Amino acid sequence: MRKVARHRLFWPVTALIILMVINTIARPRFASITVQDDRLYGALIDILRQSAPLMLVSLGMTVVIATRGIDLSVGAVMAVSGAVALTIIDNSADANSTTTVLVAVTVAVLASLILGVWNGFLVSVLGIQPIIATLVLMLAGRGVALLITDGFITTVNSRPFAFISTGYLLLLPFAFFIWVAAVAVVALIERRTALGVLTEAVGINPEASRLAGVRFRSIIWGGYAATGLLSGIAGIIYASNIRAADANAAGQFIELYAILAVVLGGTSLMGGKFSIAGTVVGVLIIQTLESSILFLGVPPAQSPVFFALVVVVVVVIQSPALHRFVRRLGGPGRSRRISDPDVEVGATP
Repeated sequence: MRKVARHRLFWPVTALIILMVINTIARPRFASITVQDDRLYGALIDILRQSAPLMLVSLGMTVVIATRGIDLSVGAVMAVSGAVALTIIDNSADANSTTTVLVAVTVAVLASLILGVWNGFLVSVLGIQPIIATLVLMLAGRGVALLITDGFITTVNSRPFAFISTGYLLLLPFAFFIWVAAVAVVALIERRTALGVLTEAVGINPEASRLAGVRFRSIIWGGYAATGLLSGIAGIIYASNIRAADANAAGQFIELYAILAVVLGGTSLMGGKFSIAGTVVGVLIIQTLESSILFLGVPPAQSPVFFALVVVVVVVIQSPALHRFVRRLGGPGRSRRISDPDVEVGATP
């Protein structure tokens, strides 16, 4: 049991379970799932569907933070992606054409990839601080999105495009399959190839990695490019959900929620060690919190306070200082190898 409690995912998963139990006790129908028209419905299904944009952005943010970076422009990239896609569909002869939607989505995602490559160039080649480099696009990106849409909110009525966020496949929301596929690809690349080890090495000590022959600039550059790509897909899902390109509202504050999700999942802002699974749990915690605010009937004016209080509790639960205090209460007769969270079990002193 102690070995399980020391796992990096133990406390995030525990926090998620507690949130779900509290919601179920408050309103038992929170955990109910029904089948209608060959589709699953319920609060839990809504959480899986609505998590898609934040999940995609947080995955990219995890990789960037692992390299000691940060990306504040993900919301602006989402806005640009949605603006490009909606503009192409709106100007097409047939908005309900699947080919038109595929072309629009492809162009929008490629544009987002270019923006991510630009961020990576500023950080890895020019050596600009990540927070400054991405702040430039954070401020300018929404202006670019407004320029693309001529300053208006572009709306479309396209069934294939709406399917991206509201459609169902095999009883489950299609958006759920998108973020599951993204998680699988990122986890495969980062945990089943040498790239994950090199990413952690760059995050722990970039200079030592360079001296060891690691192409650290390429790894950092690739991290920002991946974040741009994933943010672009998130922007498509967001625009599909509201059937519009709103440059001011798309991805608003999502960079902050993404950073919070990454931290809740156990990834350090200092770079190095990171957890894809932890990020998934962190996103689900945040999305469950947002759903709880609506499901429990918390007044809109009080929802930020409610959200902040729960986040504080979750963060405190995961605090290493609290864990050490609890272990000390269990008795002083343990060696430092077990009681010190900074020393891994089985590690050589």
